[in-house]
Amino acid sequence: MPRMALRYLLASILILSLELSGAASAQPAASELRIEWQVKNRFRLFRNEADFQRHVAAHQADGVLAAEARLERRTGGRGWAQDMVEHLCVNAAGRLTEYCDRDGEREVYLAPKDHKIGAVLSGPVPADATCAWNFDDGAIPPQQITVPCGEEVGVRLRYGKPTIASVGVTAPDGGIQQATTEIVVRDLLIAGLGDSIAAGEGNPDKPVALSDIGFCFRDFLGGAGSQYYRPGRAGFSGDKTCGAAATETKTDALKEWQRHAAGWLNAPCHRSLYGYQMRAALALAVENPHAAVTFLPLACAGATIEAGILNAQRIRECAPAARERACSATVPAQLEQLKELLALAQKHQPGRGLDLILLTVGANDIKFSGLVANVIIEEGAERTLFNRAGIIATPEDAGKILDTELPGAFAKLRAALKPFAGGNLSRVVYVTYGHLALASEGTPCPGGRDGFDVHPTFSADSGRLDRMASFFSERFLPKIKTFALCEGGTICAQPATDRMTFVDSHQPQFAGHGFCARSEDDPVFDRKCFSPAGDTFETSSVEGINNPLACDMKASDFRPYAPRARWVRTANDSYFTAMTYPDGLPSVLQPVDVHDATWGILSAVYGGAIHPTAEGHAAMADATLPAMRSILKLPQVSEVAAEPLPPPVR
Repeated sequence: MPRMALRYLLASILILSLELSGAASAQPAASELRIEWQVKNRFRLFRNEADFQRHVAAHQADGVLAAEARLERRTGGRGWAQDMVEHLCVNAAGRLTEYCDRDGEREVYLAPKDHKIGAVLSGPVPADATCAWNFDDGAIPPQQITVPCGEEVGVRLRYGKPTIASVGVTAPDGGIQQATTEIVVRDLLIAGLGDSIAAGEGNPDKPVALSDIGFCFRDFLGGAGSQYYRPGRAGFSGDKTCGAAATETKTDALKEWQRHAAGWLNAPCHRSLYGYQMRAALALAVENPHAAVTFLPLACAGATIEAGILNAQRIRECAPAARERACSATVPAQLEQLKELLALAQKHQPGRGLDLILLTVGANDIKFSGLVANVIIEEGAERTLFNRAGIIATPEDAGKILDTELPGAFAKLRAALKPFAGGNLSRVVYVTYGHLALASEGTPCPGGRDGFDVHPTFSADSGRLDRMASFFSERFLPKIKTFALCEGGTICAQPATDRMTFVDSHQPQFAGHGFCARSEDDPVFDRKCFSPAGDTFETSSVEGINNPLACDMKASDFRPYAPRARWVRTANDSYFTAMTYPDGLPSVLQPVDVHDATWGILSAVYGGAIHPTAEGHAAMADATLPAMRSILKLPQVSEVAAEPLPPPVR
């Protein structure tokens, strides 16, 4: 008889004999005792169990959005990720590593050989009893551990091998009981692909630290009165005025400026722990104690289908490790990276393949950032410059691409993804975009300078905003759905296996949470300092250098992750949260120095303007989870009504 079958037979006989003898014993029956177990630190991107347990503690079966609120209240709105981002299974450049030291053990990240399990005995355990544990996966001898019965047993069990866990309980009076169970760990391999929405743009893991004194920028007109002051980066020791810096000091000033940049899981792609893909994969690990999640985050801000997923793309900014030297201006194609990672995984575990792919892409293909620039940049020198550089796009421009280029690009994407999805794209969860410009009752935001006065020439033109909002809701979102589902004449060679799983249930939630949303429950800084009339900043250069804000608070009082009505970063939010120096721009747009007019305008939008906040991403994760559970055949979690949340951070 095979050894595994013999083990099951012996375990069954043992349980039956204990049940029969228990009827005549004063001791509780063995069946009343049970073994409970869970995979420890089961979101395998985390090196430390303590980081994972913070998310377990915030989870109350009422969704990622509610958990996000709890996490942020505990950090005072400063962000929970900044304490975790340096303890991940990625290298200094933000790329996944083949091996990872997790909780004191060196593991193969891409294909685990074993998992750490925590097992406890529950039920009517006699006081002061001793438990003799036995873990048998066919190895000789099996693992044996003896501890007091009140303690959790930690043991590493081989992956891919069922383990029979049994425990003998010896009471102080000599009575003996036993319990047994089978332990099988399911390790889920999930990849995240796509653009800035998929990556988490707008939400650096370590938000930039703001200086309370002013930092000078020039504008494009030059001459007297052409300077303005905004909060700078805390710790920057260089010239904060627009004095004529010597040419030879430019490089040193830029390096010094970059040393105080915001921190990202992956800086070249502005990839963040707050992204919806990351949060959904993490939530799956939190709610399934018998599974582990090995997540491959590959989404990259700025990605299109052609330049990003299928081919290389420009970076957002240099990784910190590369800032002291020349860094590569591009990152490899996401599918090329995925292919390399899977090859490494299969080296350790032949046959290892993806269980699921998360995907959001298409907005950059129709020049979404150009549509935003078209709305917020007023007529003048700046608009002329960006028009000439091809950065500004109209809904008409986007519509032509949507009709003529994007259908073919999606067909190429499907063909490229199919081998990674086992030939069936239903395992690709396409999560569509939320509408980011809706006020209450689903009407477009009214426009104006509210949230956009960080740059003197910004203002959301109401007419252009209406046209963009209509294009997005009436043309782009419906069209992208037909692409994913092979509907409406979409090019699909094999519709039965070319249809992706489509998620859009978060869209109604974004109505009323657009970039213009305000509430009396918003943080005090937002209500007192971000002026609806566009009067947030001191207009006098003399006053601005000492305090660039018009209100009586300091820039460092801003809380980037405090709960607020808007789930969308404004230009002001983007500057105050990320203040990104754009390393990956074409040479024609590269700033001359840190006070350059181009840097001034791009620093306000390049860090995630008109992208979801952490709350928006959490809502997207909540919408994504049911589809993930269904594909992976995991239990659906019923959301329960939670107790009222405490007041938001002030």
